[in-house]
Amino acid sequence: MEKHLHIISLCVPYPVDFGGAFDLFYKLPALQKEGVQIHLHCFNNDNEEQPELNKYCASVNYYPRKKGHKACSTSLPYIVASRKNKALLANLLKDEYPILMEGIHCTFLLNDHRFDHRKKFVRLHNVEYEYYRSLSKSASSIFHKLYYRLESSLLRKYEKNIASKATAFWGVTQVDVEVYKKEFHCTTIDYLPVYLPDSWQLNCLEGKGSYCLYHGDLSVDTNEKAALWLIEKVFSELKLPLVIAGKNPSNKLVALAHQHNYTCIVDNPSEKEMQDMIAKAHINILPSYSHSGIKLKLLNALFNGRHCLANKATLAGTGLDPLCLLAETAAEFKQQISCFYQQAFTKENIDLRKKMFEPTYNNSANAKKQVGWIWGK
Repeated sequence: MEKHLHIISLCVPYPVDFGGAFDLFYKLPALQKEGVQIHLHCFNNDNEEQPELNKYCASVNYYPRKKGHKACSTSLPYIVASRKNKALLANLLKDEYPILMEGIHCTFLLNDHRFDHRKKFVRLHNVEYEYYRSLSKSASSIFHKLYYRLESSLLRKYEKNIASKATAFWGVTQVDVEVYKKEFHCTTIDYLPVYLPDSWQLNCLEGKGSYCLYHGDLSVDTNEKAALWLIEKVFSELKLPLVIAGKNPSNKLVALAHQHNYTCIVDNPSEKEMQDMIAKAHINILPSYSHSGIKLKLLNALFNGRHCLANKATLAGTGLDPLCLLAETAAEFKQQISCFYQQAFTKENIDLRKKMFEPTYNNSANAKKQVGWIWGK
Protein backbone atom coordinates (compact mmCIF):
# COMPACT_ATOMS: atom_id res chain seq x y z
CA MET A 1 0.00 0.00 0.00
CA GLU A 2 1.35 3.41 -0.95
CA LYS A 3 1.65 5.84 1.94
CA HIS A 4 0.71 9.41 1.04
CA LEU A 5 0.81 12.14 3.68
CA HIS A 6 -0.14 15.81 3.59
CA ILE A 7 2.15 17.92 5.79
CA ILE A 8 1.15 21.53 6.49
CA SER A 9 4.18 23.55 7.55
CA LEU A 10 3.84 26.83 9.41
CA CYS A 11 6.67 28.26 7.27
CA VAL A 12 8.98 27.22 4.44
CA PRO A 13 11.20 24.69 6.28
CA TYR A 14 14.35 25.40 4.31
CA PRO A 15 16.98 26.75 4.75
CA VAL A 16 17.31 25.41 8.29
CA ASP A 17 18.42 28.70 9.79
CA PHE A 18 16.43 28.81 13.04
CA GLY A 19 15.67 26.30 15.78
CA GLY A 20 12.07 25.60 14.85
CA ALA A 21 13.02 24.57 11.31
CA PHE A 22 15.05 21.54 12.43
CA ASP A 23 12.06 19.32 13.23
CA LEU A 24 10.14 20.65 10.21
CA PHE A 25 12.88 19.87 7.70
CA TYR A 26 14.72 16.78 8.96
CA LYS A 27 11.42 14.95 9.32
CA LEU A 28 11.07 15.01 5.52
CA PRO A 29 14.05 12.80 4.50
CA ALA A 30 13.40 10.48 7.46
CA LEU A 31 9.79 9.83 6.42
CA GLN A 32 10.78 9.57 2.77
CA LYS A 33 13.18 6.73 3.67
CA GLU A 34 10.19 4.94 5.20
CA GLY A 35 8.40 5.05 1.84
CA VAL A 36 6.13 8.00 2.61
CA GLN A 37 5.15 10.18 -0.33
CA ILE A 38 4.95 13.64 1.17
CA HIS A 39 2.67 16.38 -0.13
CA LEU A 40 4.07 19.48 1.53
CA HIS A 41 2.07 22.67 2.00
CA CYS A 42 4.07 25.72 3.19
CA PHE A 43 3.13 29.19 4.30
CA ASN A 44 5.57 31.88 3.22
CA ASN A 45 6.01 35.58 3.76
CA ASP A 46 8.07 36.63 0.76
CA ASN A 47 6.91 34.26 -1.99
CA GLU A 48 10.13 32.29 -1.64
CA GLU A 49 10.30 28.78 -3.07
CA GLN A 50 12.96 26.24 -2.20
CA PRO A 51 13.83 23.60 -4.85
CA GLU A 52 15.66 21.61 -2.13
CA LEU A 53 12.26 20.51 -0.78
CA ASN A 54 11.43 18.76 -4.06
CA LYS A 55 14.11 16.15 -3.26
CA TYR A 56 12.01 14.79 -0.40
CA CYS A 57 8.42 15.55 -1.40
CA ALA A 58 6.09 14.22 -4.09
CA SER A 59 4.61 17.72 -4.32
CA VAL A 60 5.22 21.12 -2.75
CA ASN A 61 2.65 23.90 -2.57
CA TYR A 62 3.18 27.44 -1.28
CA TYR A 63 0.55 29.75 0.20
CA PRO A 64 0.84 33.41 1.23
CA ARG A 65 0.39 34.14 4.90
CA LYS A 66 -2.05 36.94 5.72
CA LYS A 67 -0.58 39.98 7.42
CA GLY A 68 -1.80 42.81 9.60
CA HIS A 69 -5.51 43.55 9.93
CA LYS A 70 -6.39 40.87 7.35
CA ALA A 71 -5.44 38.22 9.89
CA CYS A 72 -7.01 39.82 12.95
CA SER A 73 -9.77 37.90 14.68
CA THR A 74 -11.62 38.22 17.97
CA SER A 75 -11.86 34.45 18.37
CA LEU A 76 -8.82 32.97 16.63
CA PRO A 77 -5.18 33.47 17.63
CA TYR A 78 -3.26 35.52 15.08
CA ILE A 79 -0.87 32.64 14.34
CA VAL A 80 -3.88 30.54 13.28
CA ALA A 81 -6.01 33.19 11.55
CA SER A 82 -3.07 34.33 9.43
CA ARG A 83 -2.78 30.80 8.00
CA LYS A 84 -6.45 30.28 7.19
CA ASN A 85 -6.39 29.61 3.45
CA LYS A 86 -9.18 28.44 1.11
CA ALA A 87 -6.79 27.16 -1.57
CA LEU A 88 -5.03 24.94 1.00
CA LEU A 89 -8.32 23.46 2.20
CA ALA A 90 -9.43 22.83 -1.38
CA ASN A 91 -6.18 20.98 -2.15
CA LEU A 92 -6.53 18.83 0.97
CA LEU A 93 -10.08 17.86 0.01
CA LYS A 94 -8.98 16.40 -3.35
CA ASP A 95 -8.06 13.08 -1.71
CA GLU A 96 -8.37 11.14 1.54
CA TYR A 97 -4.71 11.11 2.61
CA PRO A 98 -3.83 11.63 6.31
CA ILE A 99 -2.91 15.19 7.30
CA LEU A 100 -0.07 16.24 9.60
CA MET A 101 -0.30 19.82 10.89
CA GLU A 102 3.02 21.29 12.00
CA GLY A 103 2.24 23.45 14.99
CA ILE A 104 -0.98 24.88 16.40
CA HIS A 105 -0.46 27.53 13.71
CA CYS A 106 -1.73 25.16 11.00
CA THR A 107 -4.77 23.65 12.72
CA PHE A 108 -7.63 25.77 11.37
CA LEU A 109 -9.07 22.78 9.49
CA LEU A 110 -9.85 21.07 12.81
CA ASN A 111 -12.83 23.42 12.99
CA ASP A 112 -14.02 22.50 9.47
CA HIS A 113 -16.59 19.67 9.46
CA ARG A 114 -15.56 18.61 5.95
CA PHE A 115 -12.49 17.05 7.58
CA ASP A 116 -14.29 15.26 10.42
CA HIS A 117 -13.73 11.81 8.88
CA ARG A 118 -10.05 12.34 7.98
CA LYS A 119 -7.00 11.13 9.88
CA LYS A 120 -5.57 14.35 11.35
CA PHE A 121 -2.36 14.69 13.40
CA VAL A 122 -0.88 17.72 15.16
CA ARG A 123 2.79 18.16 15.93
CA LEU A 124 3.04 20.49 18.95
CA HIS A 125 6.16 22.66 18.91
CA ASN A 126 5.21 24.30 22.22
CA VAL A 127 2.30 24.69 24.53
CA GLU A 128 1.74 27.89 22.60
CA TYR A 129 -0.24 29.81 25.17
CA GLU A 130 2.55 29.29 27.71
CA TYR A 131 5.16 30.32 25.15
CA TYR A 132 3.33 33.56 24.33
CA ARG A 133 2.82 34.28 28.02
CA SER A 134 6.59 34.05 28.49
CA LEU A 135 7.10 36.37 25.51
CA SER A 136 4.76 38.89 27.15
CA LYS A 137 6.84 38.89 30.32
CA SER A 138 10.06 39.44 28.38
CA ALA A 139 8.85 41.97 25.79
CA SER A 140 10.52 45.37 25.93
CA SER A 141 7.66 47.43 24.43
CA ILE A 142 4.14 47.95 25.78
CA PHE A 143 2.66 47.14 22.36
CA HIS A 144 4.44 43.78 22.22
CA LYS A 145 3.49 42.99 25.81
CA LEU A 146 -0.19 43.61 25.07
CA TYR A 147 -0.08 41.65 21.81
CA TYR A 148 1.59 38.62 23.37
CA ARG A 149 -0.77 38.72 26.36
CA LEU A 150 -3.85 38.79 24.09
CA GLU A 151 -2.44 36.05 21.89
CA SER A 152 -1.72 33.90 24.94
CA SER A 153 -5.32 34.30 26.14
CA LEU A 154 -6.73 33.40 22.73
CA LEU A 155 -4.34 30.46 22.38
CA ARG A 156 -5.32 28.96 25.73
CA LYS A 157 -9.00 28.90 24.75
CA TYR A 158 -8.15 27.66 21.26
CA GLU A 159 -5.79 24.88 22.39
CA LYS A 160 -8.35 23.65 24.92
CA ASN A 161 -11.05 23.64 22.23
CA ILE A 162 -9.10 21.58 19.67
CA ALA A 163 -7.50 19.12 22.14
CA SER A 164 -10.14 16.51 21.29
CA LYS A 165 -10.48 17.22 17.57
CA ALA A 166 -7.38 15.55 16.10
CA THR A 167 -6.70 11.85 15.69
CA ALA A 168 -3.53 12.36 17.75
CA PHE A 169 -1.12 14.99 19.04
CA TRP A 170 2.67 14.62 19.34
CA GLY A 171 4.60 16.76 21.83
CA VAL A 172 8.30 17.61 21.72
CA THR A 173 8.76 17.28 25.51
CA GLN A 174 7.18 15.23 28.25
CA VAL A 175 6.18 18.47 30.01
CA ASP A 176 4.15 19.61 27.00
CA VAL A 177 2.49 16.19 26.85
CA GLU A 178 1.54 16.39 30.54
CA VAL A 179 0.09 19.90 30.14
CA TYR A 180 -2.19 18.70 27.35
CA LYS A 181 -3.24 15.67 29.38
CA LYS A 182 -3.90 17.46 32.67
CA GLU A 183 -5.01 20.92 31.59
CA PHE A 184 -6.80 20.16 28.32
CA HIS A 185 -7.82 16.55 29.09
CA CYS A 186 -6.27 15.35 25.83
CA THR A 187 -6.25 11.54 25.72
CA THR A 188 -4.58 11.13 22.32
CA ILE A 189 -1.16 12.65 22.88
CA ASP A 190 2.29 11.01 22.83
CA TYR A 191 5.88 12.15 23.11
CA LEU A 192 7.86 12.23 19.85
CA PRO A 193 11.47 13.52 20.00
CA VAL A 194 12.50 16.18 17.52
CA TYR A 195 14.20 15.24 14.27
CA LEU A 196 17.81 16.41 14.05
CA PRO A 197 20.52 16.61 11.36
CA ASP A 198 22.15 13.26 10.61
CA SER A 199 25.49 15.07 10.95
CA TRP A 200 24.87 15.52 14.69
CA GLN A 201 26.76 12.46 15.90
CA LEU A 202 28.22 13.72 19.19
CA ASN A 203 31.03 15.74 17.68
CA CYS A 204 32.12 17.15 21.05
CA LEU A 205 35.78 18.01 21.49
CA GLU A 206 37.60 16.94 24.63
CA GLY A 207 39.81 19.29 26.60
CA LYS A 208 39.35 23.03 27.06
CA GLY A 209 37.82 25.74 24.91
CA SER A 210 38.75 29.39 24.96
CA TYR A 211 35.54 31.32 25.75
CA CYS A 212 31.94 31.14 26.94
CA LEU A 213 29.19 31.33 24.34
CA TYR A 214 25.56 32.42 24.29
CA HIS A 215 23.84 31.94 20.92
CA GLY A 216 20.36 32.39 19.51
CA ASP A 217 18.15 34.58 17.35
CA LEU A 218 19.00 37.90 18.98
CA SER A 219 16.06 39.69 17.34
CA VAL A 220 13.72 37.71 19.64
CA ASP A 221 12.93 39.65 22.82
CA THR A 222 13.54 36.71 25.18
CA ASN A 223 16.94 35.97 23.65
CA GLU A 224 18.02 39.60 23.79
CA LYS A 225 16.87 39.78 27.41
CA ALA A 226 18.99 36.73 28.23
CA ALA A 227 22.03 38.19 26.49
CA LEU A 228 21.68 41.56 28.26
CA TRP A 229 21.28 39.77 31.59
CA LEU A 230 24.42 37.72 31.05
CA ILE A 231 26.49 40.82 30.25
CA GLU A 232 25.14 43.00 33.07
CA LYS A 233 24.53 40.53 35.88
CA VAL A 234 26.94 37.66 35.28
CA PHE A 235 29.99 38.61 33.20
CA SER A 236 30.35 42.21 34.42
CA GLU A 237 32.30 40.81 37.40
CA LEU A 238 33.96 37.87 35.62
CA LYS A 239 37.12 38.57 33.69
CA LEU A 240 36.38 35.75 31.29
CA PRO A 241 35.65 36.01 27.55
CA LEU A 242 32.00 35.91 26.49
CA VAL A 243 30.92 35.59 22.86
CA ILE A 244 27.31 36.41 21.99
CA ALA A 245 26.37 35.17 18.52
CA GLY A 246 23.17 35.20 16.50
CA LYS A 247 20.81 36.88 14.10
CA ASN A 248 20.15 40.61 14.05
CA PRO A 249 21.38 41.91 17.41
CA SER A 250 19.92 45.29 18.39
CA ASN A 251 21.97 48.46 18.66
CA LYS A 252 21.34 48.37 22.40
CA LEU A 253 22.88 44.90 22.74
CA VAL A 254 25.87 45.75 20.52
CA ALA A 255 26.55 48.96 22.45
CA LEU A 256 26.42 47.19 25.81
CA ALA A 257 28.77 44.44 24.62
CA HIS A 258 31.27 47.05 23.43
CA GLN A 259 31.35 48.57 26.92
CA HIS A 260 32.76 45.35 28.37
CA ASN A 261 36.34 44.43 27.51
CA TYR A 262 35.80 40.68 27.68
CA THR A 263 32.57 40.53 25.62
CA CYS A 264 32.13 40.51 21.85
CA ILE A 265 29.18 40.20 19.45
CA VAL A 266 29.20 38.02 16.33
CA ASP A 267 26.22 39.11 14.26
CA ASN A 268 24.54 36.90 11.66
CA PRO A 269 27.13 34.12 11.51
CA SER A 270 26.74 31.44 8.84
CA GLU A 271 25.64 27.98 9.94
CA LYS A 272 29.20 26.74 9.56
CA GLU A 273 30.57 29.63 11.63
CA MET A 274 27.99 29.05 14.35
CA GLN A 275 28.78 25.34 14.58
CA ASP A 276 32.48 26.17 14.77
CA MET A 277 31.87 28.61 17.64
CA ILE A 278 29.76 26.07 19.53
CA ALA A 279 32.47 23.43 19.16
CA LYS A 280 35.32 25.71 20.27
CA ALA A 281 33.55 27.24 23.29
CA HIS A 282 34.41 25.88 26.72
CA ILE A 283 30.98 26.59 28.22
CA ASN A 284 27.78 27.04 26.21
CA ILE A 285 25.50 29.17 28.40
CA LEU A 286 21.76 28.70 27.84
CA PRO A 287 19.39 30.58 30.15
CA SER A 288 15.73 30.65 29.10
CA TYR A 289 12.47 32.24 30.24
CA SER A 290 10.07 29.68 28.75
CA HIS A 291 9.36 26.20 30.16
CA SER A 292 7.53 24.88 27.07
CA GLY A 293 8.92 23.25 23.94
CA ILE A 294 12.41 21.97 23.28
CA LYS A 295 15.32 24.36 22.89
CA LEU A 296 17.18 23.27 19.75
CA LYS A 297 20.17 25.35 20.80
CA LEU A 298 20.41 23.15 23.90
CA LEU A 299 20.53 19.99 21.79
CA ASN A 300 22.97 21.64 19.39
CA ALA A 301 25.30 22.54 22.25
CA LEU A 302 25.06 19.06 23.78
CA PHE A 303 25.72 17.27 20.49
CA ASN A 304 28.51 19.57 19.33
CA GLY A 305 29.87 21.52 22.30
CA ARG A 306 31.63 21.04 25.63
CA HIS A 307 30.13 22.05 28.99
CA CYS A 308 26.54 23.33 28.94
CA LEU A 309 25.20 25.62 31.66
CA ALA A 310 21.41 26.00 31.78
CA ASN A 311 18.50 26.84 34.07
CA LYS A 312 15.34 24.86 34.86
CA ALA A 313 13.29 26.60 32.17
CA THR A 314 15.73 25.51 29.47
CA LEU A 315 15.74 21.90 30.67
CA ALA A 316 12.03 21.51 31.53
CA GLY A 317 10.67 18.23 30.21
CA THR A 318 13.83 17.26 28.33
CA GLY A 319 15.26 14.75 30.80
CA LEU A 320 18.69 16.18 29.97
CA ASP A 321 19.45 17.61 33.40
CA PRO A 322 22.26 15.06 34.12
CA LEU A 323 24.17 16.35 31.07
CA CYS A 324 24.19 20.00 32.11
CA LEU A 325 25.52 22.32 34.77
CA LEU A 326 22.57 23.92 36.57
CA ALA A 327 22.07 27.48 37.82
CA GLU A 328 19.15 29.87 38.41
CA THR A 329 20.41 33.13 39.89
CA ALA A 330 23.17 35.38 38.59
CA ALA A 331 25.31 34.37 41.58
CA GLU A 332 24.86 30.68 40.74
CA PHE A 333 25.74 31.27 37.09
CA LYS A 334 28.91 33.11 38.14
CA GLN A 335 29.87 30.32 40.55
CA GLN A 336 29.39 27.54 37.96
CA ILE A 337 31.27 29.45 35.25
CA SER A 338 34.18 30.24 37.57
CA CYS A 339 34.42 26.60 38.65
CA PHE A 340 34.04 24.81 35.32
CA TYR A 341 36.00 27.24 33.16
CA GLN A 342 39.11 25.57 34.52
CA GLN A 343 37.85 21.99 34.17
CA ALA A 344 38.52 20.02 31.00
CA PHE A 345 35.68 18.34 29.13
CA THR A 346 36.35 14.59 29.17
CA LYS A 347 35.60 11.38 27.33
CA GLU A 348 33.42 10.39 30.29
CA ASN A 349 31.26 13.46 29.66
CA ILE A 350 30.85 12.43 26.01
CA ASP A 351 30.05 8.80 26.89
CA LEU A 352 27.24 9.93 29.21
CA ARG A 353 25.71 12.03 26.42
CA LYS A 354 25.96 9.11 24.02
CA LYS A 355 24.19 6.83 26.48
CA MET A 356 21.27 9.26 26.81
CA PHE A 357 21.01 10.42 23.19
CA GLU A 358 21.25 7.27 21.08
CA PRO A 359 17.90 5.68 22.03
CA THR A 360 16.02 9.01 21.92
CA TYR A 361 17.26 11.19 19.07
CA ASN A 362 17.22 8.59 16.31
CA ASN A 363 15.55 9.87 13.14
CA SER A 364 15.10 6.43 11.62
CA ALA A 365 13.51 4.90 14.73
CA ASN A 366 11.27 7.91 15.28
CA ALA A 367 10.13 7.92 11.63
CA LYS A 368 9.21 4.22 11.92
CA LYS A 369 7.26 5.02 15.09
CA GLN A 370 5.44 7.89 13.38
CA VAL A 371 4.55 5.77 10.36
CA GLY A 372 3.18 3.14 12.71
CA TRP A 373 1.02 5.68 14.48
CA ILE A 374 -0.41 6.99 11.20
CA TRP A 375 -0.97 3.79 9.21
CA GLY A 376 -0.91 1.09 11.87
CA LYS A 377 2.04 -1.09 12.90
